[in-house]
Amino acid sequence: MAIADLPLADTLARPLRDLRISVTDRCQFRCTYCMPREVFGRDFAFLPREQLLTFEELTRLAQVFVGLGVRKLRLTGGEPLLRRDLEKLVSMLARIDGIQDIALTTNGALLAGKAQALTAAGLRRVTVSLDSLDDAVFTALNDAGFPVARVLDAIAAAAGAGLAPVKVNMVVRRGVNQESILPMAAHFRGSGHVLRFIEFMDVGTTNGWRLEEVVPAAEIISLIGGQWPLEAVVPAYPGEVASRYRYLDGAGEIGVIASVTQPFCRGCTRARLSADGKLYTCLFAGTGHDLRGPLRAGASDQALREQVAAIWTRRTDRYSEQRTRQTSRTQQQKPKVEMSHIGG
Repeated sequence: MAIADLPLADTLARPLRDLRISVTDRCQFRCTYCMPREVFGRDFAFLPREQLLTFEELTRLAQVFVGLGVRKLRLTGGEPLLRRDLEKLVSMLARIDGIQDIALTTNGALLAGKAQALTAAGLRRVTVSLDSLDDAVFTALNDAGFPVARVLDAIAAAAGAGLAPVKVNMVVRRGVNQESILPMAAHFRGSGHVLRFIEFMDVGTTNGWRLEEVVPAAEIISLIGGQWPLEAVVPAYPGEVASRYRYLDGAGEIGVIASVTQPFCRGCTRARLSADGKLYTCLFAGTGHDLRGPLRAGASDQALREQVAAIWTRRTDRYSEQRTRQTSRTQQQKPKVEMSHIGG
């Protein structure tokens, strides 16, 4: 029996179902929780072009992962729409037998001009990051002077291109943008889009994470529910990372992603491929596994499948379950892959 025919699972019986593909480590924004300008400044050395996987290489690796059980793909960055002609990659990926869903996570800066082409190429869903409706708060967070209105225009363009409902992600950081929770909820209620609140996470080592700045998901739900009553929604599929709630008045739903206070490691089915071809089995990993080297050295599809299978079946990651105040401080002093490198 071939590896592709076996139900691939890691040491905690978690299957491989989702692959997040970073297509670039570059971004126009300098969000303080992801790419703070004091680290990712003018002299920061991003990946040179020759180190990036080509669209053909990305497609081939995606096919390898599909042979091991992956059914959903998400394109990330950095900012993925900075990768020229990304719709060509979407079209190539959409032709892979077995792929059920292709999604994109973006800051929205280039989305309005690309939405139609991406949809035509086979993109199914889009997630747009927006951390406040207050321009002063939002521009301080993105540290690029990018206004809220242009992100809202991008969301509207995506919906108009057939990518509705759009998911809107808001990272919440105490003392920074928690006052924007209710205005964001009010704006997206009844819009047909799904607003998701994300707890500030200790990804990488450069974002200055402190546990005291985490606004727990339970606090967010209590705040919104006090204004507009909510009820929990049953997960749509095994391994869904967002806990979902619907408004009792029928005005739609929201989600919370509580990696810090309500870890979901036991249901994690995600692998992450960096733009330079490294496989990461956890968002909080310190090192990745090189796939570009064997790929460019002429490894067969079967050899690549065996390599990925060996990595996944040895997987033990459950960082968020093991996180404590002390371990978080310790981990911040150790090398950890930055969110901008593997797309969150």
